[in-house]
Amino acid sequence: MTETRLNERAIIRLSATDGSEDIRQFLQGLVTQDTTAVATGAPQWAALLSAQGKLLFDFFLWADGNDILIDCEKEHAEGLVRRLKLYRLRRKIEIALDGSLQVHWALAAENRPVDPRLAALGYRWLDDPSNGESADEEYRKHRLSLGVTEGINELGSDKTLWLECNAAELNGVSFTKGCYVGQENTARMNYRQKVNRRMVVVPIESADEKRQRIAYPAYGLSVEHRRVDDLQALDLPDWLKAAI
Repeated sequence: MTETRLNERAIIRLSATDGSEDIRQFLQGLVTQDTTAVATGAPQWAALLSAQGKLLFDFFLWADGNDILIDCEKEHAEGLVRRLKLYRLRRKIEIALDGSLQVHWALAAENRPVDPRLAALGYRWLDDPSNGESADEEYRKHRLSLGVTEGINELGSDKTLWLECNAAELNGVSFTKGCYVGQENTARMNYRQKVNRRMVVVPIESADEKRQRIAYPAYGLSVEHRRVDDLQALDLPDWLKAAI
């Protein structure tokens, strides 16, 4: 199988330009995931939130020695770099796109990391950008068939609370790591068990245009932000059904 390359993804590298800097510690106060859990071969799904707990960017964190790599949407990679640089202040940390690596994906792959959100999503890894052919369409179709949403086109930017993106169910948030941007509202929602809306994937014939974020006519699917009370009649995936 050669169709593994996700051309719609990009890599951002964060590296220290001074031995006193710690990239994990820098990110620990910013992102939703516990950066100590990011290890070789064990990527973590995470997000950068607004102060109100709404998603700005979602991405995967990868370890590369002392560096951290961010696997993000190519379309919004430069925007994420700019946002991270705002938090860098005077710290001696380099934050830049890294074109030497590309994200790859397959449903079956030996000795590759499993998607940290859901094992059924398959395997993803970082490799040479010249290897393989585009798998973006196949990846998107498979992901949506499992009810998993991602990216700004589906989740919105500064529109959706992170727990409404099913972050707890898909391992995109740590409730034990301590403070980060947007943590207070996220922790409160979890403690009170008050997630009133959810991102869901529904058949396009059941679409509600008022709740729709994006439609995929070719797949017969609609991505929507719906109230939990309206989900009972839907055929939800098991991983989400158990949470509602």
